[in-house]
Order: sequence, then C-alpha cells, then structure tokens
Amino acid sequence: MNERLRSLPPYPMVRLEQWRRELVAQGVRVHDFGTGDPREPTPALLRQAMIDAVPEISQYPNNAGLPALRDAVAGYLRRRFGLEVDPARQVLPTMGSKEALFHLPMTFVQIPSDKDLVVYGEPAYPVYEIGALFAEAWTYAVPLALDNGYAMDPERLPESVLRRAAVVFLNYPHNPTGFPLASELYTKWVEAREEFGFVLVSDECYVDLWYGDAPPRSLLEFGQKGCLALHSLSKRSGMTGYRSGFLAGDPELVAQCGRFRASMGTTPPEFVQAAAALAWTDDEHVEARRGVFGEKRAVLLAALRERGLRVHGSEAGLYLWVEVPDDTNDLDYAARLREVGILVAPGSFFGKGQERFVRLALVPSVDDCRAVAATWPRS
Repeated sequence: MNERLRSLPPYPMVRLEQWRRELVAQGVRVHDFGTGDPREPTPALLRQAMIDAVPEISQYPNNAGLPALRDAVAGYLRRRFGLEVDPARQVLPTMGSKEALFHLPMTFVQIPSDKDLVVYGEPAYPVYEIGALFAEAWTYAVPLALDNGYAMDPERLPESVLRRAAVVFLNYPHNPTGFPLASELYTKWVEAREEFGFVLVSDECYVDLWYGDAPPRSLLEFGQKGCLALHSLSKRSGMTGYRSGFLAGDPELVAQCGRFRASMGTTPPEFVQAAAALAWTDDEHVEARRGVFGEKRAVLLAALRERGLRVHGSEAGLYLWVEVPDDTNDLDYAARLREVGILVAPGSFFGKGQERFVRLALVPSVDDCRAVAATWPRS
C-alpha cells in the first residue's frame, strides 16, 4: 500500500456516518449537522428535466458534454459574474466538483520535477490533500486562522514555496468556516500566478450561497490565463446525488483536462446533463434555496449566541463555524452534543490547529433547527 496514503486518517464524512449509525442503533433521534447534504427536495423542474431526458437506448456520453449544458454554463457565468467565456473551449462538465478537484493534480503535476508541490489552505476540504497524494505530489498546507481571517495570502508564503508550486487551490466561500476572500487577495494570487507559473484553481461550489448584501466573486473575474474555477450543483440546486458540476477558465488548461478526462470515464450521463443545463439557466430555485438556508442560519445563530457561543465567519456557504466553550475541545464537545442527539463535525477533521471549533452544516429542516435551538446544551 502507498505509505503516504496509509498515514491519512479516516475520511471525515465516513466517521460522521459511523457516529450517526451508532446513535440510530441506540434509538436516538438524530439532528444531523455533520455532512453537508441538504434535505430539501431537489426542485421538481430539475427532476422532471432528468426524467424527460432518459433515452430509450443508453449510450456513452460525449467527453466534451452537451452543447446545451456548456451554453447554459456560459450564460450563468455571464449573468452571475459578468464573464464572457467560449462555451466550446472554456467549459467542461464534471461529476460534481470533488472528482475534478481530485484529478487535477494528476493532470498538472509532473513527478519528479522542480514544480512538484500542491498548495492549499488549512483547514480544508480533504480532497485537496488526498488528490495530491494520489498524484504522488508533495503538499504544502497554508495555516489559516482567525487572526488572518482564514484568508490565503501569497505574501505570507515563502517564495521557495511559490516557485515550487504546480497547483494552488483556493476555496472561497471557505469550507469549513464560511469566510470570504477579499478582492485584493484574488488580484494578488493572479499576479503571483503570472510571476511563478503555477495553475491557480478556485473551488467555488458555495459561491451562490450568501447571506449579506455582496455576493461572493469568482477568480475568473480577476484573471483567466492559468486559472480554473470549479462549480457544483450539489448545494445550490439540491443535486448532490446527481454528481454534476463544471470547470471553466483558461482554454489551454480546459483542453488538457478534456484530453485526459476522456481516459477517466468521468463525463456525467446526458440525462443528468439535461437537468444540469436547466439548473444553470434557472435562478429562481437558487434564490429560494438560499432563503431556506438563511432561515436555518438565523435560527441557529440566535440560539448559539444566546448560549454564549461565538460563531466566526459563516458569512456564506452551508456551514456555521462555532468556537467551543473554553473548558473543552472539539472532539469532547462533539461527543457531548451527541449525548442529546446533535451530530456536528469537529474542527480537527479539517486540519491541524482547529481543535477549538466545530462545524454545523445547515442540513436539518427549519423546524428541526428550531427544535435543536430549544435543546442545545448550555455551556
């Protein structure tokens, strides 16, 4: 077995599912704030679009994806960010964002070479590290914390790291903390990419879930050469099980991804693509879902603050980043919550130095959130 993989801890979502099953086996009613898999029904128009597109004869999908889907993505990028992209050369469908993020280091990191490093912020979605290890690349985790607003800043990295970097991952709105990235830092990263020549990748799967006046921005607004942005329909459209997303950006990078993805068999089925094309075209269902998540967020924020708990970031995305009481740590506090049927993700699941936090996914219904608000343990 690959020794570097052997040293990885169990995948966090697997551990959360084990805890959930243990509670269910004990007859406990579980309020599951662990895994970010929303419970609201997938909008009916999207379900019907997929059903209508199921063909009589099932055949392999074209690697480039349906033109209608690529056109819909280009239209979304134009409406949402004011971007003009060529749907034939700058858009590629993916099976959600996770598999594409996993495969990018395999495409862009040459081992051995003097550019063998994958850079990402920590805490982080685990796939950045896992994809790098499967590609036999080396990793550099940039420590993110409250004192720097969980913001990736190239000026805080050693020049030797930037020179060695082959791929740099950004992820904003940030998972697990919900912090945004300031526009000036996007500009700094584009300038650093131009100087040091790495592939700059922005994981933007939560970009359509925000709760203030200013919607989050896309990396591609600041530069496209050497840049890729990845989006997903999982949370914003309730299509987690459909496994549908896209990557977009530099046409040369998109072409390289398209060439190698043909060998991986990762093009979504065309009936899923048909539903995805409608999802990227229709904005009303996204606004409605954002309203529901915002209602859950407001209920939980009020309850947590009433109990003296501090919530940091959490300005966008699907999560609340909660500081645990002073007399405990993330694992012990998560265990204490499980005693009353509340399942949360410990902060240490997402990286070193996060033992003072737990993450709540805005997954249970609004009514369940109200029930939890009434029973949440007092510090």
